[in-house]
Parts: sequence; structure tokens; C-alpha cells
Amino acid sequence: MKILLVEDDGELAQWLIKALKQRYDFMIEWADDGAIADQRLAREEFDVVILDLGLPGMDGRAVLASMRSRGDATPALVLTARDTLTERIGSLHEGADDFLAKPFAIEELEARLVALVRRAHGRNSGTFSCGDLSYFSAEQRFTLAGTPLELTPREHALLRVLIHHAGEPMSKQKIMDRMFSYDADIQLEAIEVIAHRLRKKLSGSVQISTLRGLGYVLETGMA
Repeated sequence: MKILLVEDDGELAQWLIKALKQRYDFMIEWADDGAIADQRLAREEFDVVILDLGLPGMDGRAVLASMRSRGDATPALVLTARDTLTERIGSLHEGADDFLAKPFAIEELEARLVALVRRAHGRNSGTFSCGDLSYFSAEQRFTLAGTPLELTPREHALLRVLIHHAGEPMSKQKIMDRMFSYDADIQLEAIEVIAHRLRKKLSGSVQISTLRGLGYVLETGMA
């Protein structure tokens, strides 16, 4: 899951990044300014946004309004100390999908983030499937025909991106954006190598296909 955290409190942001990465293996990008966050959201894709309201440059509700005005439907969770009915209603009207007041438990934040992404992908549970391949997001594990699938961290990350978007072509750049941090020194060719290794580990009921000019797609194959 690729998250954009928009929070101007550096101490809180660093704690959140560390806690979410250690506990849940999320990929988190951080912006401490609303205007910068708006620019990144306009040019990058994220699975979910954690958004503070009191931000320099551009406040959180203005960021929300800007996102929705350009048709950006990325789920947004407002995380703020402004825990009033007026703020909740205003944020929801501006396009927020959920609201969590500070202070909060990291476990609740994680559960809300997973639920938002699940709804965005039209899933009713934390399990994603394609053919005989299943991914259990709570345990962060894959099974193939019921048997645990042994994967390297990078293979796991790539396959997780593909199964979250099963049947949807994903370009190498989109895949890389969801696998690695914004400043990671990784070449696009690395995606080809990882995909090649994954193909050897998957059965005939599911395959990673290459679509010329579009990228990779995880789809059911011939059993």
C-alpha cells in the first residue's frame, strides 16, 4: 500500500512512518506542506492519503477540494486535532472518506486505511484472489492453491501490487511507484527481472502477462 502522509508536525510524522512501516510494511511518502502535497497528488498515484487540516501553504480542506475538482478519487483520511462536528462535516463535504481525531491508536489508523483501500478496490474482505493465487492482507502472505508461496521481499511487493490490481494493466513506472519510495535509486529494468522470477513461481491458473505499450497484468491463465 502506497500512502501519502501530509502532516506538518515532523515528530508525529516520523513516528507514524516508523510505526506503520515496522508493523504493516506500508510504503509511506511524507509532505509537510499542503501545496507540495497537492502538486505530488496531481502527478503521482497513491492508494490512500492521510491528511492533516492545519497545514502551511495550503490547508487540508483546500487540498481535498483540489483533489476532487480534478477527478482524483484517491481515498483520503483526515487526521487532525480539530475534533468538532463542524470540522467533520466540513471535511466530509470537501471529499474526505474518513476522519480520525488525535490522539489515536496506530492499530485503528491501520484498520481504517486498509478498509478505505479495500472499498476503493471494491473488495469485501482483506483477501485478494486471482486464480489459485490468494493474498491475505492482514497476515501479508500469499498462498498458491492453498500452499504458502515463498517469495523474496521484492517479489512479494511486486506481486502485491499486481494482485491489488488484478486484471488491470500496470505500467512499470506505476508498479515501481508503489514498490519503492519516491527517492529510491531503482531502475525500471528491475521490474522486468522480478516479474521474470515470479513467473517461474506461479502455476498455470494465474500468470503475469506483458501487454505491449501498457505494462504487466495479473490474470487467470490456462490451468
